[in-house]
Amino acid sequence: MLATTKKLTKAEFWSLADASDRTYELIDGVAVPKMSPKYFHVRSARRLLNILEPWAKDRGRAEMEWAFELSDRFTPVPDLIYVSFDRLPESWNENAACPVPPELAIEIISPGQTFGQMTQKAGYYLTGGVLQVWVVDPTAQSVTVFYVDSAPITYMNDSVITDELFTGLSVPVERLF
Repeated sequence: MLATTKKLTKAEFWSLADASDRTYELIDGVAVPKMSPKYFHVRSARRLLNILEPWAKDRGRAEMEWAFELSDRFTPVPDLIYVSFDRLPESWNENAACPVPPELAIEIISPGQTFGQMTQKAGYYLTGGVLQVWVVDPTAQSVTVFYVDSAPITYMNDSVITDELFTGLSVPVERLF
C-alpha cells in the first residue's frame, strides 16, 4: 500500500482524493489508500448494513465508506458509520464528506491490517467526537466495542451487541460472519 510521504493540507488531500479512482484517508496529514476489501470483509460490512439500515431509518443515516473530518490532519473513511438526525439534520443533502463526527464508526479488519492499528484508529475517532467505535475481526469472528468513558468490550459467538446509546439496536455477532 503506497501512501504519500509529504504532509498534506486538507485542501491538498481533497484535491488528491477527488482526482483519484482510489479511496484515500488522511491519517496524521498523510494520504493513505484504503485497503481493497476481500470477501469476508465485504460480507461482514453488508450484513452490518442490513442490520443498521432498517434500525436507522427514522433516526439517522447508516452509510458505507463515508469520509468525515475529525481535524485538519485526520479524515478517516470508516467501513460504516451511523450519524443521527440530531447531529446531522435529515434535510442535509450535499455530495460531501460527513460534516460532523458520527455517533458510531465501524472498522472491519482486512488482511494486512492489525487489531493494534484499528485500536489506534479507534482512539483517534473517540478523541474526535465519535461516541462508539466497533472493530470487527472476521478472522477471530469478534466485535470489539470501544467507548469514550470505559474499557472496550469484545463480543463473540452468540453474544448480542446492545447499548442504551442506540436504543432498539440489537446486533447478534454470529450473524456478521
